[in-house]
Amino acid sequence: MDKQTSLAFILIGIIFVVWFYFNSPKPTQLPQKKSQPTAVDQKDSMSNKPITEQLKEEVKQPEETPAFGQTAKDEKIITIETDLARIELTSKGAKIRRYFLKKFKTWYHNDIPASDTNFFNQHVQLVNTLKNGGDLDITFTTTKRDSVNTSNLDFKSNATNYYYQISGKDSLSINYTFSADSGKAIKKNFVFFGDNYASKIDIELDGMDNIIDNYKYFLFWSNGLNFVEGNSVDEANNSHASVFSSNDKFDFKAKSSGEKINLEKNGQVDWVSIKNKYFAMILTSLNPRSEDGFSIKGNHVTNSFGVREYYGTGLMMPFRNQKIKKDSFLLYLGPVDYYLLKTYNNNFQNLFEFGSLFGLKFIIRPISEFVMLPMLRFLHSFITNWGLVIILFSFIIKFALHPLTRQSLKSMRKMQMLQPKISELKEKFKDTPQKVQQETMKLYSTYGINPMGGCLPMLLQMPILVALWSLFNVVVDIRQQPFIFWIKNLSSPDIIVRLPFKLPLFGLDVISGLAVLMGITMFIQQKMTIQDPSQKAMIYIMPVMMTMMFMGLPSGLNLYYFMFNLLSIAQQYYVNHKHSDLELVPVANPKKKQGFMARLMESAEKQAQAQKQAANKKKK
Repeated sequence: MDKQTSLAFILIGIIFVVWFYFNSPKPTQLPQKKSQPTAVDQKDSMSNKPITEQLKEEVKQPEETPAFGQTAKDEKIITIETDLARIELTSKGAKIRRYFLKKFKTWYHNDIPASDTNFFNQHVQLVNTLKNGGDLDITFTTTKRDSVNTSNLDFKSNATNYYYQISGKDSLSINYTFSADSGKAIKKNFVFFGDNYASKIDIELDGMDNIIDNYKYFLFWSNGLNFVEGNSVDEANNSHASVFSSNDKFDFKAKSSGEKINLEKNGQVDWVSIKNKYFAMILTSLNPRSEDGFSIKGNHVTNSFGVREYYGTGLMMPFRNQKIKKDSFLLYLGPVDYYLLKTYNNNFQNLFEFGSLFGLKFIIRPISEFVMLPMLRFLHSFITNWGLVIILFSFIIKFALHPLTRQSLKSMRKMQMLQPKISELKEKFKDTPQKVQQETMKLYSTYGINPMGGCLPMLLQMPILVALWSLFNVVVDIRQQPFIFWIKNLSSPDIIVRLPFKLPLFGLDVISGLAVLMGITMFIQQKMTIQDPSQKAMIYIMPVMMTMMFMGLPSGLNLYYFMFNLLSIAQQYYVNHKHSDLELVPVANPKKKQGFMARLMESAEKQAQAQKQAANKKKK
């Protein structure tokens, strides 16, 4: 490996460093308090209290004082159980009180004693109940300039039971009515389906023509989504509100502590959403009009429980002083599953983040959307263990790149054989480096060697690596999926050691087993490749740097890269031994060689001629 190749590796490393710096989640620095845990690593800082009790200790925000109606009645809760969720509705505001996903476990479910079989402690719950005890409110301004939020109004339900169970294609309708003076009423009707994460919401405003001002009202999801992952920083990094309009998705994010978002826009909107790492709320109108709009509110806070990003979003609906105003909506509460979202035929799948390489989504998205994700899903259709799927996937990618990498390895083998000749040139022209460069380029051309050929496989790997990083970071299929031994969750780092200090420069206080194995295989690769004594430092620099960067990445990604390196070592060993009798034979007509080599030689010759002319001028 010569200097040009080494420089290419260094540049690749710099690209990795910069990209991972801006994309990898970093633990937040929080003041240590004995009485409160830190959400970045909640399991290690927990007290002796049961974890379900500790999660309730976050301070609740005070409820707003209602400006319309009374709140004197007791809250009545109705539970609906479907194949996918357990839903609680409350008469206080006629809203969704809690929404449990039956197929997804809490991040702390393994810490709960086996004797505790409580459903509510085991499953993900999406509604943020810290304020007003639920969500999905109607808001408007009255002609008296009062702001009304139905969150605190007492609604009456037509339900005759407090528990319902539906399955398959069955559906259930629950109607809520708030009655005011003179026949005025606000009605909410929920329609739930047995096999669907989406529900239908019907809104009816009766006799409100002299009450609602500004020709509009909002159906608003106010309090964001519940935090359901162990690493609050990582979850906050993947949280934002979105608006989809005219085939474009616009994301809104409060990125820094204390930053707030408060935005209201008119115009046709297809849907609005709030997303965290793996789950989302999507709200869309079933009868959109051009006068529609949206509203988004957001807040980024850091407290003793970690980083929190709260988003509220809703649809602005036109109101033209009708005696009776009716609108229908679709509400999705569930996983960010690309293929599931696609079945709704409303571009919901655009919520899925396929990742980006320095903003070049047009490179990464096709790789992820049309190659990586379908292939992983296909393999998982007959292999249940996701770790085995990733290993087989590594074989497939390596096989696909084999023709290219084989030629690159042969080229690198020739360069190793060329090193003695290059050393002779360095000794012969030790006083004229430019002459050494020129003659070296001639050697490459004579023997048909591309000095950058060895870097090509790594360059080709980078879009694949970024695509996989994005997938393993957000694809809900891999969430909490174990592999073997210490690898309990392929979507998070496989931590084997927690250090009592942070490593300088990298800020790491954990050791990932697979990252270490990946670094070892990279070291072996470098050892097999680099023969130039002046480049020996690369054997140690690149593996150490890459190992440090991969410490905080999902173990699924590290597993892939470890396996790919192992296969590369085997391939290189095979090429080296199969071509052990390889001889350096000049190509038939090196002057006909075009492209990269031609440009290198032309550049070297021009540089040498310019320096020769400059030296002649000085002599004169």
